[in-house]
Amino acid sequence: MESLARGGTRWKRFAVVMVPSVAATAAIGVAIAQGALAASFSVSGQQFKVTASELDGTGFVQYGALDGGDKGQHPVAVVGLDSAKITKLCQSVVVPVPVFGDVTMQLKAGGGKDKVLAKKLYIDADDLQTNATFTNVDIGVSVDHTTKGPGPAKPGEGGRGSYLPGSFAQQAEHVLFKDVKQRAWATTAGTFQLSGLHMNVSRGKNECY
Repeated sequence: MESLARGGTRWKRFAVVMVPSVAATAAIGVAIAQGALAASFSVSGQQFKVTASELDGTGFVQYGALDGGDKGQHPVAVVGLDSAKITKLCQSVVVPVPVFGDVTMQLKAGGGKDKVLAKKLYIDADDLQTNATFTNVDIGVSVDHTTKGPGPAKPGEGGRGSYLPGSFAQQAEHVLFKDVKQRAWATTAGTFQLSGLHMNVSRGKNECY
């Protein structure tokens, strides 16, 4: 992976995001606006926020990586899920427009009886608040030897963050997150089904949290 050429000192920054609580970044459907993105891309350098009342996921893996873009590299906790069901999903991104000011795009889905459904979901995030329950969890496994989730994203398989081979990872057979608040850089998904999708564009900062 290209991560080996970036030098060892940058990997120390992973301490910021590689704690067990950040594992709960697991697959909140943060890519409503993008849908199923390209398998490999440069991040925009602009973060977005996500909330969800509940996320029920199967096949979970989490590891550290570096996302690259025109504005530099960003240490993230990449989370992969084989599948996820998400209730009351909200995503918001604030775009600063010259002269006009801030504009917020907010999207909501899964607020009715039908939930948001995702498969082969990868999320790159650096901040998470939630109440998490892990079933049959393994903490401290090598990222290259995870077996309970989709595994680390490789070129052409979703995700874009480069990781350090043999580095720390976590995995679990099942995860349940409630009252989720998350800040992310990017996401990819094999499929993303958004029931009751509603998008709203407004002037000013009107984020999900």
